[in-house]
Amino acid sequence: MDRNRTHQLVANSVITAAVILLITGSLTTGCSEYNQIMKSTDLDYKYERAMGFLDSNKCYGALPILEEVVSLTRGTERAIDAQYHYAQAHRCVGDYYLARYYFKMFAKTFPNDPRAEQAQFESAMCSYRLSPKPSLDQLETEQAIDEFQLFLDRYPTSTFRDTSQKIINELRHKLEVKSFESAYLYYHTEQYKSAVIAFENAMKEFPDTPYRERMQWLILDSHYQYARMSTERRKLERYNDTIEAFLTFVARFPESQYMVEAQALHEKCLRAIDELAINQTTQ
Repeated sequence: MDRNRTHQLVANSVITAAVILLITGSLTTGCSEYNQIMKSTDLDYKYERAMGFLDSNKCYGALPILEEVVSLTRGTERAIDAQYHYAQAHRCVGDYYLARYYFKMFAKTFPNDPRAEQAQFESAMCSYRLSPKPSLDQLETEQAIDEFQLFLDRYPTSTFRDTSQKIINELRHKLEVKSFESAYLYYHTEQYKSAVIAFENAMKEFPDTPYRERMQWLILDSHYQYARMSTERRKLERYNDTIEAFLTFVARFPESQYMVEAQALHEKCLRAIDELAINQTTQ
């Protein structure tokens, strides 16, 4: 785990702990029954009440009890159930970082348990829920894809197979959007050379992207704008690059909605090259 994600995990744990203390405090102040549960030395009773809270979706009530049960049942038969439900409780309160960690640890520690498949899937789902909108860093999105792919590799006949594949496709589309928006930012800020490189890399990485036609057009326009803004010494070379980009565009998208604009750029390039030739002969 890298340093940033470790810090994020710690931060989320602190926040979760603070909320738990706040809610637990209100429970113990307003309800002596909960206070009795926490003070009880009957482990079976604690576990049953924790499960009651969890089943009733009273997640913040279940979590501190389960934390104690997990600590006290290590090495016993109850440890397996306690650890699984502890992961569930973290997911229930929305702490997806810790829920992912505990679900993943459960699947790794108890691979033969009937719930190992569910735990592996839930771990991937936590990463899916942590995946941000396309404009933000997509590290969590990439991790979610990797986790779902690992899940499918381990459980190819799982009942969660179709759901996992659908989510993978959704996450990959988010990466496509991120790739396009990052390249378009270069174009929008008139960094045309960088825009060409970014669009070309995006098309290589996502050859089936629905943005392919638009990106190819923006590559052509970026070449033209870059040539137009160049020094006289470099214009001929860069107008020729634009013509080459035009030919590639026409070959790939002969029926493109951008064809009229593309042909207009092509004609401008030809005229610009003719003007450069005339200027050279008169000098």
